[in-house]
Amino acid sequence: MAEERVVRDMRDARGAQGVGHAQGVRDTQDRDAHGVRGARDVRVAQVAQEVQVTRDEQEGQGAREAREPGRRDRKKAATRRNLLRTAARMFADRGYQQTTVKDIAAAAGVTERTFFRYFPSKEDLVFAEILDFVPPLKEEIAARPADEPPYTAVLGGMFAAAGRLDGGLGILFVGAPPRALSTGMRRSAVLTDFEDGIAEALAARLAHRSPAEPAPARALRAAVLARASVAAVRSALIAFTTRDATTTDPPPPLEDFAALLHEAFAVLRSGGE
Repeated sequence: MAEERVVRDMRDARGAQGVGHAQGVRDTQDRDAHGVRGARDVRVAQVAQEVQVTRDEQEGQGAREAREPGRRDRKKAATRRNLLRTAARMFADRGYQQTTVKDIAAAAGVTERTFFRYFPSKEDLVFAEILDFVPPLKEEIAARPADEPPYTAVLGGMFAAAGRLDGGLGILFVGAPPRALSTGMRRSAVLTDFEDGIAEALAARLAHRSPAEPAPARALRAAVLARASVAAVRSALIAFTTRDATTTDPPPPLEDFAALLHEAFAVLRSGGE
């Protein structure tokens, strides 16, 4: 009986040991599986973090690239304004013919190469200011009182638009006399743009004042009025920049040009009588 009990106890112990061993194996497997899952979760988190960092870097780079053109454009515009201001000042002090591109570039703090990236030649400074003048001039002519006659609207618009420009029309007034500028395609194109801008603004005003007028007739009338206006401006400018040219006196004040401009438009309004 005792022997049987010992055998039974040994069998029970062996069974308990087997159960314990199996449980230990399962516990080890569970721990291993948990460890694998934990490592996988950690790696997934790392990858997600890396992706987010990359996305943030890309977005930051995109934002920098979006801001960069704006900064470049502002810098270019500032350089262009500086060249125009410097040229206007030097033309007034020395005269157009006596001022070189090298002088303007040095005074503006840039190289001649930089100057030519903005303006192909010295006279293009004058042309550029005329072209810059066209958009505000059109807006000011359109904003004049509806009952103003065409020439009065153009003259008033010119003074208002000049006041909006940075430094006014400094180069135009103290720069090269119109006769000293080239007579090639560049000059013709600039004058045409100037005339067309005024004609467009006048045509819109005429359409309100005379809605029954046929469009072709209205366009022709606006074109004639615009080109006559530009002729008056050029005549006043030639008179302003060439009078007393043989004296050493300081150049006349810009107020004198305003008076000449009023006189020139008075001739237009009177029909030359």
